[in-house]
Amino acid sequence: MGIKVITKNKRASYDFFLEEKFEAGAVLQGTEVKTLRAGKCIMTDAYCTIDKNNEAWIYNLNIPQYEFGNRRNHPENRKRKLLLHAKEIETISKAMAIKGLTLVPTMIYFKGSRVKIEIALAKGKKLFDKRESKKEKEVSRKLQQGKYE
Repeated sequence: MGIKVITKNKRASYDFFLEEKFEAGAVLQGTEVKTLRAGKCIMTDAYCTIDKNNEAWIYNLNIPQYEFGNRRNHPENRKRKLLLHAKEIETISKAMAIKGLTLVPTMIYFKGSRVKIEIALAKGKKLFDKRESKKEKEVSRKLQQGKYE
């Protein structure tokens, strides 16, 4: 049972300090899964919430319509339910309430034949934090290329 990555949210690690990660299933329609198999998905503006009924939802996850689909195609930006254990939802909601963390999707992938979404509790970065992480990436990249000796 291998893992095939569909897309990663590169913006999440730039904008947030990622703390704790969870693996969630997703309630999807058939045409959405077919589009994901083709590798088409945009998750730069996606975010997650937990509502009053203790259910996790993902918003602004853009899965384009299936090219070969007929009139039963799915809406692109609909909200989708995430499948998590009750204990995981409880720990996430407590962390969001007490520590002021947000829930950000970081990656979508196939685990076997199932679509999984990796979500992370995250703390927002300030502008100087973003500059600092950018500098660290540049230095490590140059060290890897052998330019700093």
